[in-house]
Amino acid sequence: MAKASIIPLICVEEGALVAADLPAMHGAWAAANGFTGQRGRLLAVPAADGSLAAYLFGIGKQANRPALVTGLAGAALGPGRYRLEGAYGDPTLAAIGFRLGAYRYDRYREGKPAPVLAGPGRADAAEVDRLVEAAALARDLINTPPNDLGPDAFEAEIRAFAATRKMKIKIIAGDELLRANFPMIHAVGRASIQAPRLVDLTWGNARDPKVTLVGKGVTFDTGGLDIKNPAGMLIMKKDMGGAANVLGLAHAIVSAKLRVRLRVLIPVVENAIAGAAFRPGDILKSRKGITVEIGNTDAEGRLILADALALADEEHPDLLIDLATLTGAARVALGPDLPPLYSNDDTLARDLMDQGAAADDPLWQMPLWAPYDAMMSSKIADVNNAASGGFAGSVTAALFLRRFVSEATTWAHLDIYGWAPEARPGRSQGGTDQGIRAIYGVLKQRYPG
Repeated sequence: MAKASIIPLICVEEGALVAADLPAMHGAWAAANGFTGQRGRLLAVPAADGSLAAYLFGIGKQANRPALVTGLAGAALGPGRYRLEGAYGDPTLAAIGFRLGAYRYDRYREGKPAPVLAGPGRADAAEVDRLVEAAALARDLINTPPNDLGPDAFEAEIRAFAATRKMKIKIIAGDELLRANFPMIHAVGRASIQAPRLVDLTWGNARDPKVTLVGKGVTFDTGGLDIKNPAGMLIMKKDMGGAANVLGLAHAIVSAKLRVRLRVLIPVVENAIAGAAFRPGDILKSRKGITVEIGNTDAEGRLILADALALADEEHPDLLIDLATLTGAARVALGPDLPPLYSNDDTLARDLMDQGAAADDPLWQMPLWAPYDAMMSSKIADVNNAASGGFAGSVTAALFLRRFVSEATTWAHLDIYGWAPEARPGRSQGGTDQGIRAIYGVLKQRYPG
């Protein structure tokens, strides 16, 4: 069988059709069909014999053009092998965009084959592979329904992940969490028929800078006894999106062999309802010794993160970053596509935003506004897990977490959504990656392999 031909995908900036220097037949065909390089528009161009010669793809005007604009082509094209040509800009980002746009989640149905980008051209092939694989890993995990990705199955996925990358793994589960002093992870997950657990992964040279990642791993969130309404539960399979993105980021770090001693901590629980469920009004003592009054069982993510952050903090990491699908307030403030970023280091925050902007993985720094600490006051414990008044919910959640970080040199918290309500360039609708390319870009800059 003859090898399938490679179809040119010629990228054209809007209004620059003449400058694109197309063959005369292509230019005439474009003009006849009103193609001027409009963003996202695809135009099939025939050869003299009537066969398909190429596609023209509009990348739009330079102003406000997404770095992953080629993802629109990856999402729209049918099966086949394609080669990027023309004004596609940075070759590595263009290749990443196309392949992320071509992402499909077809585990439960027979889907249409995705288009394939043939050869990296001038792109960094290894970089393209690792960042596409990182994003796809996060998306696949988030998209998996909770009946197939409860705590047991998630642990199995993480074990396989660790084995493939030669990472050391330690797991503390069930009542052993109490004996090992992780009382809040235990409390949140004890009502589920699948035991709560803390997964601890390490990789790299112990003498290298210590980078620790913490990811929220709530495989499904009913809200607990403060139960969510049906609409609020529909996509709660995504509540392990922080953990999924941390694993994707870890894949990129290990693949690039960055000069770090990497540690990944993932508290894995299901926030279920049963006789053993923790209750509003309970007082929990955290690993750090801080007592927490439960004002709302649906503010469970910060509880499990607090115990994991306390453990991470104990070894004085050089850099500590947590990712969590933590608050609806973050979406009210900044929408689903722009996660708020909190940090005790403004330089790190600026670097993360710069790298995110360059790689179409945007973040926006929000303030750790100390006066709002008073919103979480408790009359009978050190702190309440739910702020009073309903204001600044993402800020107060970040302030809550900050209490559990005192020894790390630098800390950052990303309040991600982990879900794309609608498709956009390089992101299909559904579970999505957020923060991976931004953080990886900073780590690669600071700790090159």
